[in-house]
Amino acid sequence: MLHNFEFVNPGFFWLFLTIPVLIAWYLWKRKQQRPELRISSIKGFKTNRNWLARLSPALFVLRLLALSLLIIALCRPRTVDESTRIKTTKGIDIVMSIDVSASMLARDLKPNRLEALKTVAARFINARPNDRIGLVEYAGESFTKTPLTSDKSIVLSSLKDITYNTVIEGGTAIGMGLATSVNRLKESRAKSKVIILLTDGVNNSGFIDPKIASELAVEFGIKVYTIGLGSNGLAQSPIGIKNDGSFMYGNVQVEIDETLLKEIANTTGGQYFRATSTTKLNEIYDEINKLEKTDIEEFKYTNYEEKFRPLVLLALALLGLEFLLRYTLFRSFV
Repeated sequence: MLHNFEFVNPGFFWLFLTIPVLIAWYLWKRKQQRPELRISSIKGFKTNRNWLARLSPALFVLRLLALSLLIIALCRPRTVDESTRIKTTKGIDIVMSIDVSASMLARDLKPNRLEALKTVAARFINARPNDRIGLVEYAGESFTKTPLTSDKSIVLSSLKDITYNTVIEGGTAIGMGLATSVNRLKESRAKSKVIILLTDGVNNSGFIDPKIASELAVEFGIKVYTIGLGSNGLAQSPIGIKNDGSFMYGNVQVEIDETLLKEIANTTGGQYFRATSTTKLNEIYDEINKLEKTDIEEFKYTNYEEKFRPLVLLALALLGLEFLLRYTLFRSFV
């Protein structure tokens, strides 16, 4: 409740140490401030206790309250309201080019390569709140799943919808996937343009050579990070389709054209990574996240609302009340 409340001059709280001193002084001097008459006996006098005499210490209490309020006012209490506006001074446009061929259903990553990739990619997208991100799917051909957008909910929804299907021609057209991604970024005015190209195979289809696509990326100032996805050796991969439409699985040798992926990365100024497990894939995306930093300028606005004025006014009111009572109602007793 008081997280945005502060005192500018808290050192003045030490003045409260004077309060006990004033109280002790008042108690010591109280008897001396009243006239006394010493007689041997008061039997002949009629005693009459006036309630005003008993309330006279209230005047001193009013002064103490006024002094306390003035001390708190000197400490300058105020509330602080901070608002922040973030301006991205160097945005990054990123296209994630994802292989959706049947081999991405291999189970060497749990539950399979494609689902593991989607989980890790979603975390990467959430970590880039200030960048525009687009999605490209490719197998034997390629198409844009989501154009560049800063709306992360759209990107995440599209990523979730990515599944293996028979609509796209079978095969792995790395050149087509890269070329489509370049096409999405070529008109971008961002200071930095990045493609994250992921595949688990070799380029065996499509009519665009991956090397030509990488040269196009260089021409448009696009950096390409390539990821080879798949464990070393054999992996449980689809080898056929059953009568009910489900896949039959068998051990298949993992083949990734690492030479090509390294060449694409080196040509465009990016890096090549090999992901043999979900953990390693997570580390790769974390590394890319660190390599591609977005410069952010933060503007902080602070609004202060001073609270000492009401305290001063209340203290003056108490002193005025004390003065009025002292010289009117309590005049005969103090």
